[in-house]
Amino acid sequence: MSSSDSSSPTFSPGLPLDKTREHEMTRRILWKLDIRVVPVLCLLYVSSFLDRASISNARIAGLERDTHLVGNQYNTVLAVFYVSYVLVNLPSNLILKKIGANRWLPFLVTAWGAVTALTGLVNNFSGLLAARFFLGLCEGGLLSGLMLYLSTMYKRHELQKRAGLFISMSSLSGAFGGLLASAIVKMDGVGGLAGWRWILILEGIATALLSIVAVFCLPRGIASAKFLTDEERQFALTRLREADIARIDAPSRGSTEKIDVTADDLEKKSPATSTAPVYEIYDDHEQFEWREVVRGICDPQTLMMSVSGLGMLCSAYSFAYFLPSIVTGLGYSGEEAQLRTSPPYIPAAVLTVLAAFLCDRLRWRAPVMMMVLPIAMLGYIISIVATDVLDAQNNTQRYAAVFLIQAGIWPCVPCMLSLLPNNTSGHYKRATAIAFQAGAANSSGFIATFLYTADQAPHYIRGHSITLAFVVLAWIAAACNVVYCRWENNARASGRREGNIRAYQELWDSGKTRAPIGDRHPDFRFTL
Repeated sequence: MSSSDSSSPTFSPGLPLDKTREHEMTRRILWKLDIRVVPVLCLLYVSSFLDRASISNARIAGLERDTHLVGNQYNTVLAVFYVSYVLVNLPSNLILKKIGANRWLPFLVTAWGAVTALTGLVNNFSGLLAARFFLGLCEGGLLSGLMLYLSTMYKRHELQKRAGLFISMSSLSGAFGGLLASAIVKMDGVGGLAGWRWILILEGIATALLSIVAVFCLPRGIASAKFLTDEERQFALTRLREADIARIDAPSRGSTEKIDVTADDLEKKSPATSTAPVYEIYDDHEQFEWREVVRGICDPQTLMMSVSGLGMLCSAYSFAYFLPSIVTGLGYSGEEAQLRTSPPYIPAAVLTVLAAFLCDRLRWRAPVMMMVLPIAMLGYIISIVATDVLDAQNNTQRYAAVFLIQAGIWPCVPCMLSLLPNNTSGHYKRATAIAFQAGAANSSGFIATFLYTADQAPHYIRGHSITLAFVVLAWIAAACNVVYCRWENNARASGRREGNIRAYQELWDSGKTRAPIGDRHPDFRFTL
C-alpha cells in the first residue's frame, strides 16, 4: 500500500496507529526486509562457510599429496586462518557504521572470493599458509557484521528467526559442499589442473560474483531502504526506536519531556542544563567512545557467551574440517565419502530454523541451548563407545552419532549470536560485544584444527573426547548466563538498580560520556 493511498491515514511520528493498521504496517515492512535483505545475507554467509570449509573436500581429493604436506602441516594450515579471522572482528565492526554495511560487506566478499580462487593455484605448504591467513583476514568481519546489521533493522525478538535462516543455510552448505565437490572433482585434468584445484577456483569465482548482487540489493539502513515507501521507512524507524530506546534520565524520574537530539546537539549543552529533560539518543546519532568499547568487552554476558560460543564452535568447526576424514574412517572413500558427508547437515538445518522461531516466540535464547546441547553430547558419547571399525553395526552407530552431533550444535548457534544483540543497547557497545564474542568464539578454530589428527584414525577417540568436554563447557556457560540474567532482571524489577541513573548522570555531567545509558537503565530487561 503506497503512502499516497488516500483510503487510509498515513503514519506520523508521535501519533499512534490503531492496532489493525499497526499490525498491517509491521507485517508489510518485515515481509519486504525478509525478501530483499535476508536472502542476500544468507548467500553471503553460505559462501563464507563454503569457502573456508572447501579445503576439507580438497584434502581428500589430493590437496595434501600435491602440496607435499606432512605430519600436522594440514592442521597448521587450518589454524592460521583463525589468527587473522579473530583479530579483524572488532576493527571491522567499529568501521562498519562509517562505511556502511551495504559497501563494507560486499567488499569483504569480493576479497575472500579472490583469495579462495587463488588458493587453487598454490603448490606448497608456505603458499597454503599465506592463502589461509589472508582468507581469515577477509572473512573475519562477516558474521559479526551480519548480526550488527540485522540488529539495526529488526526488533530484539524478531532477530533470531533471521539469524536462524542464514545459519541453517550454512549448515546446508555443508551438505551442498560435499555434493558440489563430488561434481567438480570430475574436472580433474581439465586445463592441466587437479580436481581439488577446480573446487577452490570455481567456488572462489562464484563468491566474488555474488558480491555484485549484494552491492545492488543491500540498503545502508532502514532510512535509505528504497524498497520501502516514505511512510514505511518512518514507521520502521519509529518502531525500532520505541522498542530499544536508550534514555538519558534526569535525576527526577517523574519528568515526561522528551527531545530527539543528535550527539552534536548534546555536546553544546552545559552540564547544568543537561539534567532538565529526558533525552533519547538513537543509534544513528551516537558518536564513537572508547568507554563503550571497554563496556562491551567487560560485560559479564559478553564473557559468558564467548566461552559458550567457543565450546560450540569447537564442535562445529572440527566437523566442518574433519567430517570427510571421519566418514573415510568408516570404510568409505572417494566420491562415496564426499556424498556421505552431506546427509547429517539436513536435519540440523531444519532444527535450526524450528528452534529459531521457537526462541523468538518464547523470548528465550540460553535455555534452548541448554535443552539442545545434550543431543550433541549423546552423539559424542556414542562415537567414543562404538569403536570397533570391523563391526558394520558399530560403524552404523558412529555414522548415526554424526547426525546427533550436528543436530545438537547448529540450532544453538543462532541462540548464541542473538543473545548479545538482544541484551546490549547503544551502537558501539553492541558492535563491540558482538565482535568480541565472534572473535573469542572463533578462536576455537585454533583448537578444532588439531583435535582430529591423522594418528587417531579411524576411531578419533581423543578428538571426540576433547570436543565433548568443550560442548559441556558451552552448556555450563549458557546456564551461568541464565542465572545472571534472572538475577539482574529481578534486581531491576525490585528497584535495586536505580543507582545506575545517578552513576550515569555523574558521567554525563562531568563530560566523560555522551553515549546513551542503554542497557544500564533500570527499565531495560535482559533476554534469557
